[in-house]
Amino acid sequence: MSQTTYTSTEGHEMTREEKKVLAGTLVGTTIEWYDFFIYAQAAGFVLALHYFEPLGEENQALAQIISWASVGISFLFRPLGAVVAGWLGDRFGRKVVLVLTLMGMGGATVLVGLLPTYAMWGLAAPVLLVLLRVLQGLSAGGEWGGAALLSVEHAPRHKRGLFGSYPQIGVPVGMLLATGFMTVLNAFTTEQQFMDWGWRVPFLFSFVLIIVGYLIRVKVDESPVFTEMRERKKQASAPLKDLLTTHKKYTFLAALIFAANNAAGYLVIAFFAAYGANHLGMARSDTLTASLIGGVGWLIFTMLGGWISDRIGRVLTFQIGYGIIIVWAIPMWFLMDTASLPLFAAAIFLLTVGLGPSYGPQCALYAEMFPAAIRFSGVSIGYALGSIIGGAFAATIAQGILNTTGQSWLIGAYIAGLALISFLAVSVVPKTLQGITLTDDSEREELTLRPSAR
Repeated sequence: MSQTTYTSTEGHEMTREEKKVLAGTLVGTTIEWYDFFIYAQAAGFVLALHYFEPLGEENQALAQIISWASVGISFLFRPLGAVVAGWLGDRFGRKVVLVLTLMGMGGATVLVGLLPTYAMWGLAAPVLLVLLRVLQGLSAGGEWGGAALLSVEHAPRHKRGLFGSYPQIGVPVGMLLATGFMTVLNAFTTEQQFMDWGWRVPFLFSFVLIIVGYLIRVKVDESPVFTEMRERKKQASAPLKDLLTTHKKYTFLAALIFAANNAAGYLVIAFFAAYGANHLGMARSDTLTASLIGGVGWLIFTMLGGWISDRIGRVLTFQIGYGIIIVWAIPMWFLMDTASLPLFAAAIFLLTVGLGPSYGPQCALYAEMFPAAIRFSGVSIGYALGSIIGGAFAATIAQGILNTTGQSWLIGAYIAGLALISFLAVSVVPKTLQGITLTDDSEREELTLRPSAR
């Protein structure tokens, strides 16, 4: 198997360009997901009151469900964003898509911070809020694929998992930034000030982050794989058609592999903090602190998961992560229900021990599942579909389970069931995909889905 000029040996030392790429993907995804998470956290604390409570006819529980649903509705548009971004990325490069998605996500976030409430604009307010959320979904659908491929396609073969973990840790870093901002606001504003105007400040701050992210991303060189493809004129005439006809099994597998991680992750991002404050009666500052601790764990174990996957393989790393989630998904609720901050935080932190290994290697695994000509489309659409199956309405479903049964551990059973499905899905990914040359399409075309030898 031949190696190209950008595939390095074990003695590889990270170049200046590689450091620039990793910084660009990390900072960019951090900003993108900060935007996404600020909305999710606001949905847990304030959006039900300001935009959706009248729709629930003064029924606070129903208004909260509608608020969580507004988080999920953007996921339905991720596949469309992935299709558009994949078409652009497979033809014009990974870099241009990253810049466009950054602007779309950030612009929508700033506008949410300026949007009048239901009391001021009536029904137009929640309608416009949902439309801005849709724009965020379209942008997010194209963001991840571009960042994932830019990092992995720059990586030496033996460090794809580690390089690919950089855009992944942008998620917990974005969560830490968003949660930290909310925590500071909560500490320096009264309850009335926070509800009246304080919650808008993190949305408006996104304008600064857009500028920072743009300046960083425009300096990153195009992916060497895409550049080589362009030089060799190997661009596909219809990558989406090829994807859905010849690689639909891989696309479906990619979706199932991601589903459980995305569902559990969205509980960490927003639901747990709202659950502790609204259902258990804990102080909002305490639940936000617990979320910050969870974000730190998620960051650590995601980076560790990417690193380990270069040594023991992507599939085994995923299996370890999902195994931990299956075992811990139910017991963690009994710790959280004590309403004790140390135990509440410990429950979330231990969940991230499983989230990391089932997230860190994702970029590398997905890149190795698709040939270069349709890779952007493949990873983006697989990721987008997985987010619909998993995280889109995870918080809504969790709130519905809680409202209907009053038993929080049943939410854990729901997460454990999804984790089992994702565990089985990753288990049938061919082990022979790992280590292949990312520009050698012929080798991948010969692979068939079969159980891997362990």
